[in-house]
Amino acid sequence: MKADSIIRWFMPKEERFHELLARDTQHLLAAARLFSEIAHSARLEERRVKVVRLKAMEHDGDQITRQIFEALNSTFITPLDREDIRWLTSDLDDILDYLESVAQYLILFELDESTEALRQFAGILVVMVEEIDKATGLIWDLANEPKIQAALVRISELENQADSLYNTVIADLFKDGRNPIEILKWKEVYDGLENACDQCKDFTHILGNIVIKNA
Repeated sequence: MKADSIIRWFMPKEERFHELLARDTQHLLAAARLFSEIAHSARLEERRVKVVRLKAMEHDGDQITRQIFEALNSTFITPLDREDIRWLTSDLDDILDYLESVAQYLILFELDESTEALRQFAGILVVMVEEIDKATGLIWDLANEPKIQAALVRISELENQADSLYNTVIADLFKDGRNPIEILKWKEVYDGLENACDQCKDFTHILGNIVIKNA
């Protein structure tokens, strides 16, 4: 065991971060599931109502992010490296921002179609965030390393699925003779979804580094 890990083991730990990060990942999971409901809805008015709820959740997520940053600024000893906690929190915030932005595009562009690709992206994101929630809850005990690594591999596989889906849907978008304005609208939607999936993958890089550093 590294010397800094031994020192950290004997120093008092701040449990707030465990609770705050758990709240953050669970909140993101609830938001991802709500986004999936939006994606499956084929009525614009129903989408409008749910997007208002998602916007409120995005605001609540900002509050959790702020609480974690405030805790970092007021805590001398942190259970994980300070910058790692900051990056984890920022990535969670970014994922939720992407989901809320895509939902807003659906309303602003008046897109009431529930395409197969939209539903597939939503499903992929829900599972990715489920794995993020699971893996983040395990990092406080590194005896869980095999389970953490399994979650990280699963997220990587899902991100590869999302890449393939994105390439296919963008190619199809420019093939099927849609109105150019409609093409641009849907491309914004799919770009945002791809970015959300990429951000989930970025989150796993930080988790993986935490495991390596604290092993």
